[in-house]
Amino acid sequence: MIHDEDKPMYTIGVVADLMDVHPETLRIWERNELVKPARRNNQRLYSNNDLKRLKFIQYLIEENGLNLAGVKHVIQFYPCWYTIHCSGGQPGEINCEHRLRACWKEEGTYCLDVRDKADLCTSCAIKREKNKQT
Repeated sequence: MIHDEDKPMYTIGVVADLMDVHPETLRIWERNELVKPARRNNQRLYSNNDLKRLKFIQYLIEENGLNLAGVKHVIQFYPCWYTIHCSGGQPGEINCEHRLRACWKEEGTYCLDVRDKADLCTSCAIKREKNKQT
């Protein structure tokens, strides 16, 4: 059986417990359009990718000190934020200084959904591969 990371499975109570936040916090994040959980019978159901989004939001708030407006601003730079079946990022190279955004989906990876190849550093294998594709 194929595991679907976008399949809605977790209730708001389960997610709140997993993240150690109050369910109202998740509702506030939803009202601010930071996450869009599926609904079944008027009940919110979160997918594994929703959990990853929520953890990234929590990281931006707790580790970077951003407020909700700051979080909304940051996620605008991720055209893949609401993409179903987003492939995620790629690990960075040791001797390459990425100017890419850290991927929201996988910690320690960089988002490859860039709008401009200038966002990639010139020595990266990632840029060389992108150049071959065009």
